[in-house]
Formats: sequence, structure tokens, C-alpha cells
Amino acid sequence: MDRFALSGKISAMHGELSRKEKTIAFLLGISVGLVILAVVLYQVPAVQDRVGWRVDFALTFVRGLIDPVKPMPTPMVSSEAATKGDPLLLEGPTSTPTVTATEPAPTDVPPEQTFTPTATPMPTFTPTAIPAKAELPAPAYEKQELNNCGPSTLSMHLHFYNWEGSQTSISDEIKPKREDRNVNVEELVTYVNTRVPGIEIQYRVGGDVDTLRKLLAAGYPVTIEEEFIMAESYWMNDDRWAGHYLLLTGYDDASQEFIAQDVFVNPNIRVSYKVLDKRWKAFNRVYIVLYPPDQRENVQAILGDQWDVEANRQHALDLSKHETEADSTDSYAWFNMGTNLVYFEKYSQAAQAYDQARKIGLPQRMLRYQFGPFFAYFHTERMDDLLALTEYALKRTPNSEEALLWRGWAMYRKGDREEATKLFQEALDARPGFPDSQYALNFVLNN
Repeated sequence: MDRFALSGKISAMHGELSRKEKTIAFLLGISVGLVILAVVLYQVPAVQDRVGWRVDFALTFVRGLIDPVKPMPTPMVSSEAATKGDPLLLEGPTSTPTVTATEPAPTDVPPEQTFTPTATPMPTFTPTAIPAKAELPAPAYEKQELNNCGPSTLSMHLHFYNWEGSQTSISDEIKPKREDRNVNVEELVTYVNTRVPGIEIQYRVGGDVDTLRKLLAAGYPVTIEEEFIMAESYWMNDDRWAGHYLLLTGYDDASQEFIAQDVFVNPNIRVSYKVLDKRWKAFNRVYIVLYPPDQRENVQAILGDQWDVEANRQHALDLSKHETEADSTDSYAWFNMGTNLVYFEKYSQAAQAYDQARKIGLPQRMLRYQFGPFFAYFHTERMDDLLALTEYALKRTPNSEEALLWRGWAMYRKGDREEATKLFQEALDARPGFPDSQYALNFVLNN
């Protein structure tokens, strides 16, 4: 082959490579452009509502493949007192002193904040027979947006009283980031107390079917929090368990069913008394009632001795104790006992109850919604248990501000101020304006 032919062949090869490089560069440019476009479009709320759950599903599934989901870790110490019928579980003072926010001890945090209504004298009330059926006019149905079960249910509940806001009015305030997966009852209560004039709100625990029927018969819708089994798995071996709010607007004794507004499923669904109570137990049978201020005495009379918060908590504690005695393998009853003991700051006994619940087994996402174990283990100096549980919670819900906060307090108690500060800041980033993380940051920086 002469040098001219070789030169021509090389030139042809060079031209072919240039075309391939240009094609690759063109395709790469299109791919990058599509990624950028997808990111921009994903910022649009309507697009997030439509595809956000799919993105969340994919990311969660990948995390589950990299780090497979295991059962919640069991206690690291023995709790011999946490056995069926042991009276020591409910007796004796806690060994942890109460700490106030104004003069915090060097290694402590303020006690759990609770909503306590102002005590007023009980009015004279003559009970009337509850009708066999009641159905209140359901407010306009509001389908929940992404991770917006709590705000959308509260929005519907408020609409019953002609409130003019929407679920986004609530979520923009109490969960500014759409990926925030949980809104606590206390956050809903705070929103109404601070943002909705002319409406009062109460929540109680340890409820029962009769209490719900009495409130509905008197004209008051009731919101409850319950367990919910999802239709799809988000990771391998997913138990599909989640928390969910439900607005009750009626009941029918003949069919033994409640009428409920489910912002995820459908309006006017029917749930049997028995099934609702089973699902409700997972959340200490908490219930929320709204009413105009001039009807306070009526609601107070319906609740009777359960109007008093201390009496209500004692009732819930007694109920959970009774249920553990009836079935010592009932993990929800043990968990509820722990939660009610935390309310009374009996942290040692609460930790024992939580230990028992953990030994029996709890849902994978339990610590996404309920945080009593964090209080109990912190106040009983069981930092290794606290770290194990917060690590587990963050694997299930990486942006849980509560798990980040309590992991930070565990690291602070272990002497790692730098890591604690980092975690407190992450909690504040996950939930902008989160007062507990802001307090924690100020505490660490000023001590």
C-alpha cells in the first residue's frame, strides 16, 4: 500500500471516529438536558404530586437493596420487671430529675411538651340516649398531596366549621418540606391553636368506640390516627405498615360501622367498629375533636372525666396495663404503656415497657411516628439503646427530624459535641423552624 492510500485510509478512520465522538457528545448532551429538565419539572408541585411517590419509591428501594431491612433491634439490657402483671412496673419514682428549659442541667434536655387545656369546673349534664345512627354532612373531599395525610385530614375537619384554608395552608406551616413523611398530633394541635381563630381543639388518648359515637351523635366529627397497610412494598421484606389519619363523620349501630373520610383512599368509606379499634390501638387510641369556643362546655360534658388531661392519661395507662395482662404478647399494649408512662415522666418504668414491646416485635416504621422510646432511653442513661433505635429509624426515614434530634442528644451525652451539633443542624434542615432542634443548637452552643 503506497503512502497516499494509507493516508487516505487514516483520514477515513479519523472521520469515522469524529462522527462517533460527535454522536456520543450529542447523545450525552441530550441526556444531561433531560436530567436538568426533569429536575426543573420536579420542582413543580403538580408534577411532584404525580411522580414524587415514584421517585421516593425508587430511592427507598435502592437503599433497601444496599442495606436490607432487619427487625427493630432488641434491648441491650435485661428488663426483668417488664413481665406480665408485675406491679413494680407502675410503682416507684423515676430516678431522673425534671429539667426545665430556663435552667437546664449540663447534660439534660427539657421534658416532653404536652398540650394541657385550662381546667374548668365540670358543668351539670344529663346524658341522653345515643341514637342508633348518626351521619354528619361530610365536608368537601380533599385528596391528600404527597406525604400530606395529616394536613389534608385536618383541613377537611376544619372545613366542617367553614374554614377557608386548604391542606397546603397547613403543610406550608408545619412541614415546609414536602418529603417530610410525618406530622404529629401535637403539630396539628399547635397549628389550630396559633393559626385558626374561633376554633378550639382537644386531643385525648385511650379512646373507645362509645366515646367516638357520643361525639358524632352530638355533631362533632372526630379525627383519629391509626395503622395503615400499604398496597406496595418499598423494600425487600417490607411489612407495609404505616400511620394514617382518618376523619370520622358518622356511625351505624345496625351494621356496626363508622363512616370515614379517608384522604388517601376515598370519601365515605365504611369501617367496622372492631377493625377500627384494632387499627387505632397502634396509636394509643388518640382522638382529636374541634369545636367553636361557645360549645366548650358541651364537649367537656361529653368527655366527662376524660376532659381532665391527667385523668385521661391515667385511664389510658390503666387500659394499656389491663391489655398487657390480658395478652402478654400484645406489643402495642406494651408500647402504649410506655408512652403513657413517659407522659408521667416515669422513664425507668416506660423503658421497661418499651423493652417488652421490642422483644415481642414492632412494625418497621413505628419510630417514624412515635418517639416515646427516645425520651425513655435518654432519661434512663441508656445511650446505646437510643443510638441503636435512632440509627434504625433513620434507615427507614432518613429525614426524620425527631430521630436526628435524639441521636444528637445521645451523642452530646457521650461527649461528642461536634457530632451532636451536626445532627441538630440536620434536624433543623429536615424540618425548618423545628423548635426542639433550634433549642438543642442553642443549648450546645451556650454550654
